[in-house]
Amino acid sequence: MLGIKSIQEALNISQERGHDLVEVAPNASPPVCRVLDYSKYRYEKEKQRKESRKHQKGGHVKEMRFRTKISEHDFETKQRAIMRFLENRDKVRVSVVFYGREMDHRDLGHRLIDKLKEKVMDLATIESAPSMFGNRLVLMLAPKK
Repeated sequence: MLGIKSIQEALNISQERGHDLVEVAPNASPPVCRVLDYSKYRYEKEKQRKESRKHQKGGHVKEMRFRTKISEHDFETKQRAIMRFLENRDKVRVSVVFYGREMDHRDLGHRLIDKLKEKVMDLATIESAPSMFGNRLVLMLAPKK
């Protein structure tokens, strides 16, 4: 922190140190500048941008639908598919679909979701809690980091 300087003083200081004068906050009052090596600064910013892009996934969301009257074998098959999606770093939307009078027994859907959460918690984190959307109970799972 060198304090408030005139433009000419700041340029002289940066030239003495062999660096560049870079304006980092032009809209501030007074504008904020830094004395640094601009090419190195650009390189670091580009490196940070690439690193953040590397950890981003292009929003792949897989959906797995269940019914309340699913057999045990079918449940396990769908559970294995969900685990495979999570291992591939995809998000998974789990939907339990209710038809007709099944809406009166939403507790069956919640039990199904709880059973699934118990099985996949070592691979997934819950992105959004189970919630009703029309005739569906929806849970979003994201892969653990």
